[in-house]
Amino acid sequence: MDFTIAAILGLDGLTNGAIYALVALALVLVFSVTRVIFIPQGEFVAFGALTLAAMQMGKVPGTLWLLLMMAVAVAVLDVVQGLRERWPVARFKNALVMTLGLPVALAIAVPWLLQRQPGLWLQVILALAIVTAMGPLLYRLAYRALSGASVLTLLIVSVGVHFALTGVGLVFFGAEGYRTPAFWEVRFDVGPLSLTGQTLIIFAASIALIVALFVFFERTLTGKALRATSVNRTGARLMGISGDAAGSQTFTMAAFIGALSGLLISPSTTIYYDTGFLIGLKGFVAAVFGGLASFPMALAGALGVGLIESFGSFWASAFKEVIVFTVILPILLWRSFVDPHHEEH
Repeated sequence: MDFTIAAILGLDGLTNGAIYALVALALVLVFSVTRVIFIPQGEFVAFGALTLAAMQMGKVPGTLWLLLMMAVAVAVLDVVQGLRERWPVARFKNALVMTLGLPVALAIAVPWLLQRQPGLWLQVILALAIVTAMGPLLYRLAYRALSGASVLTLLIVSVGVHFALTGVGLVFFGAEGYRTPAFWEVRFDVGPLSLTGQTLIIFAASIALIVALFVFFERTLTGKALRATSVNRTGARLMGISGDAAGSQTFTMAAFIGALSGLLISPSTTIYYDTGFLIGLKGFVAAVFGGLASFPMALAGALGVGLIESFGSFWASAFKEVIVFTVILPILLWRSFVDPHHEEH
């Protein structure tokens, strides 16, 4: 290995690490607020990419119908809950509008727009809207009723949700892989490195999102409410912060981050219906570096995972996944010694 090869592998590792960083940040965010180890985060990545790929082919993406079915299921749950608790009519209307408004609007608008061959950026916005809207609906269907359950119970539910979403992805998109066009077709030569426009967009989008998350949690009331919930859920509830609202907002942000990650990586990697699982696992390895609690440590861990994967593929390409996932073992061992243990009641 010479300097040129090392520089190329380093750039590739940092590019992948930027994507893993977004996934890791979403995992840390969800776990901090809801105590859910959110294994299906990778499915949001795959759904984002596959939704855009379907629209590129002029097809109505299956995720749109999945979103509509989830919205109807949540509406039924709201109606049942409302009848049991004797909600007033106004509350019924507000709940149904909040649940069905965006999914129904997208179900009407997307087929109409696809007939008129919208541009790439409008398709990107539609893909982000479809997948992001799934976040709060998924929380309502699978997690809200179990918000007080143990971490182990929530993990088991996450495994079930992952398998369900993977199966749905196979039904809607098939077993074929898809790529999407690059957002910026340009190339810059910097010494031995060749930077593509897509690589620059990945770095720019990742940095922008990380800065936006920092500003959100440090400067906004909603962000501080989520931080309070992550520190002490019971105390936050006593101060008037709704745990259900915090969970819904957190899943919305996680879905957006996942969809954005999928859109960023799909021009350079073929995405299949189950690709998100591996990406999510690598993001989880990065999140473990921060103990599923520290955003800066998760970011550093993600860049480390990207570099390890890149250099590992050079030295032993057949074992690159094994190398990446083996890294988690010493980290878990170290965490078991330095972190205090608390029994859950």
